[in-house]
Order: sequence, then structure tokens, then C-alpha cells
Amino acid sequence: MHYQGDYYWGYYMPTRSIGSEPMERVVKLASEKAVVIFSLSSCCMCHAVKRLFCGMGVNPTVYELDQDPRGKDLETALMRLLGNSQPVPVVFIGGKLIGAMDRVMASHINGTLVPLLKEAGALWL
Repeated sequence: MHYQGDYYWGYYMPTRSIGSEPMERVVKLASEKAVVIFSLSSCCMCHAVKRLFCGMGVNPTVYELDQDPRGKDLETALMRLLGNSQPVPVVFIGGKLIGAMDRVMASHINGTLVPLLKEAGALWL
């Protein structure tokens, strides 16, 4: 996993300034890498979705919102985007919104997740 934000394996890494509007920032961050997960470090569902991708051999970019000074604004933008009160985990593949944990798992079970990952260049098998 590639973590972005304040910490990367225990070391401080400043987040570069990306857009002033939280929704613009979400869209920009989501489009920069093949697989992007917006997460909270203490969330068990976030941990499960990160492990799912790592177990498949995918190296997702993870934005831990609780470690980002503007994380609350991003959470609010994600809630608006998803239309629900549970903003994380939120997964983007190839810049496209896949959704929260339920949508990711449904895609995995019905066999559509792997083709999405291959198309985005996140999985080569």
C-alpha cells in the first residue's frame, strides 16, 4: 500500500496542496493512481478493503483522512458523492468511483472487480 498524507510507515510526509475545493481535491487525488482508497486508520472496514486489494496483488494508494489536516472536508465531500452518512472506505479504480465496501465486495463476488483492475493497469494477471 502506498499511503499519502501526514504519515508513511511512521514518517512525516507533507501532503502537497491540491485544489482548494474538497470535491475537486477528491477527484484530482482519485485520478492520479490506478487504485485509490479514502480511509480512516481506525476503521475495520477500511482495513478489510485495503487487505482485499493487497491480497490480490494490487498496491493501492491510501489516503488516511484522519491523518490529513483537511480530512474532515474530504469526508464531507465523499459523503455528498456517495449520498450516505458513512464516507469510508471509498474506492476509485482508474479514476472511476467504485463506491464503498458493499459495492467493492459485490464487484469482487460477481467477478467484475478483476477486469476493472486490469483495465486500470493495477493488476497484470
